[in-house]
Amino acid sequence: MTLSTSDINQSGRSIFKTGYVYLLVSLVCAVFGAVYEHFSHGVYSGYMAYAFLFPLAGGALPFLTMFLLSPRQIPGRLSRNLYHSGIAALTVGSMVRGALDIYGTASGLCRVYRIAGAVFAGLGILSYLFRILSSHSAVKSL
Repeated sequence: MTLSTSDINQSGRSIFKTGYVYLLVSLVCAVFGAVYEHFSHGVYSGYMAYAFLFPLAGGALPFLTMFLLSPRQIPGRLSRNLYHSGIAALTVGSMVRGALDIYGTASGLCRVYRIAGAVFAGLGILSYLFRILSSHSAVKSL
């Protein structure tokens, strides 16, 4: 499969747009956490305060780095969907845990968010790596 210049430019824009959206999601999470904790009567939670790090470190940084280093090697739809689901589960799980901490209670179900997030993100990464390795082996066999 060959990529034309317009395909590469389109895929690069897609990767950049994804990184930019993750950056905006990080900002929304940071503002949400700050507002939530402002009205929490002096009770704070690290899970709520740092929930923005999942979309920032797990979304914006990898995708913007991918845009700068290798816009040709974009993840496929399966890889992206699994990875995005993992980052979303980790972010939401952190916010739910933070809200429960602020409220003064706990739930064993918060662990499910971490497990599901790690599994989905890991599967997305593995799917992407498998795609890269299989495309490299196909090129070498030519």
